[in-house]
Amino acid sequence: MKKSSLFIIAIIAVAAAIILSTTADASMYVGFGEARARAAEGNTTKVHVVGRLPRDAQKRPVGLEYDPLKDPNYFAFTLVDSTQIAQRVVYNNPKPQDFDASEQVVITGAMKGDVFMADQILLKCPSKYVKKDLEGATASVQ
Repeated sequence: MKKSSLFIIAIIAVAAAIILSTTADASMYVGFGEARARAAEGNTTKVHVVGRLPRDAQKRPVGLEYDPLKDPNYFAFTLVDSTQIAQRVVYNNPKPQDFDASEQVVITGAMKGDVFMADQILLKCPSKYVKKDLEGATASVQ
């Protein structure tokens, strides 16, 4: 074989290895029901779960457990997924800023027993620009 052919084959092999390694690490979006089923089968791969925080009549989230004086790296809360399944979530890091104000929460992790152990928390907070505030706004062009 020519050296150019071997070089092209080597480049294709490296590209295939990169693609396979990135797809093997990718996690999928599931609900808590599927996360429980995957854990029961022994599948320990990480998944993403999208949900909302349950709130009381005053719109405050319920079920938050965080005491930075006792353990600053323990934060537990209840999350309700899109199929309305409520699940206790434990996050072994400090409580994220503006967690109470978030509209939607995306967690990454896996089920461990009866709790979902989160590795990451992504928050979707309400927009600081409300439609009623923008109605009267005008832009000046100079």
